[in-house]
Amino acid sequence: MTNIGVSIIGSGSAIPEISLDNQQLSQIVETSDEWISSRTGISKRQLVNTTESLCSLATQASRAALGQASILPKDIDLIILATSTPDDLFGTACKIQWELGAEKAVAFDITVACSGFLFALVTGSQFIRNGVYQNVLLIGADILSRWIDWEDRRTCVLFGDGAGAVVLQASESDRLLGFELRSDGSQNSCLSLSYQPQEKKIIEGVTVTQGTYQPIAMNGKEVYRFVVQKVPEAIEKALFKANIDVDKLDWLLLHQANQRILDAVASRLNIPSQKVISNLQNYGNTSAASIPLALDEAVRKGMVNSGDIIAASGFGAGLSWGAVIFQWN
Repeated sequence: MTNIGVSIIGSGSAIPEISLDNQQLSQIVETSDEWISSRTGISKRQLVNTTESLCSLATQASRAALGQASILPKDIDLIILATSTPDDLFGTACKIQWELGAEKAVAFDITVACSGFLFALVTGSQFIRNGVYQNVLLIGADILSRWIDWEDRRTCVLFGDGAGAVVLQASESDRLLGFELRSDGSQNSCLSLSYQPQEKKIIEGVTVTQGTYQPIAMNGKEVYRFVVQKVPEAIEKALFKANIDVDKLDWLLLHQANQRILDAVASRLNIPSQKVISNLQNYGNTSAASIPLALDEAVRKGMVNSGDIIAASGFGAGLSWGAVIFQWN
């Protein structure tokens, strides 16, 4: 096959069992439902319990996506897991591959925080375009509750846990229409989950460092300023590469970070609010899971239909950001 195209043919999602609303959160940290909802648009978030894991959520979301796509696990060639919170620091994708029974699939993790799913989508599409693989499973999943300081109201009110997945397939008609990916390491300190080393003497004259990761730290004002400037530019560049005018878009699907960000980006692009997909009210910021989770929910509610053109944009730690224009199939 020449000029191989890419289609997104199925989606799935999974959320954990525990629900923590703003009123409950106000019993943990000095805040209120009004303070959180007015500044973020978030009303509640879902958190994993002691029996749930990133692997279990990602596997559940993957099975739903494969079911919608009518693809068997044995037919998957590649699995890419976008996450910053793996069960195993060495990677979780291979365990998901085994749990699914996708024995022939190559599996690996990528880490680009909240931009992860978009970067995974572009990465997976290249394997299809090059004729290497035909069926690719992309997963975005994060358990940010593992790394939250529950006494820091600047961050603990924002984040939740979840997983989402889509299936890419080689096709004669190309539905992945254009993309733009960017990174700026000079602003890395604006959003981080950093390793803190501690010295430990093992024998006389030999000292090693053993530490752990610190809770999420964020400069919210700088991130907001950065996103509302850079994300519309990335979407416009992706639209240009796709040769599509912004008024031809059916949906704007942004990383679900903050309702103010969603509103500001839509306003700068002159996209009406009824075209903006938003579900962060119920889930908060689920990092790499947020875009596929919101997409799957919109698809299963009948909002997104076959042939709809969607501009999706992720942004977050790194700092990293990007946009993908695709047609739902």
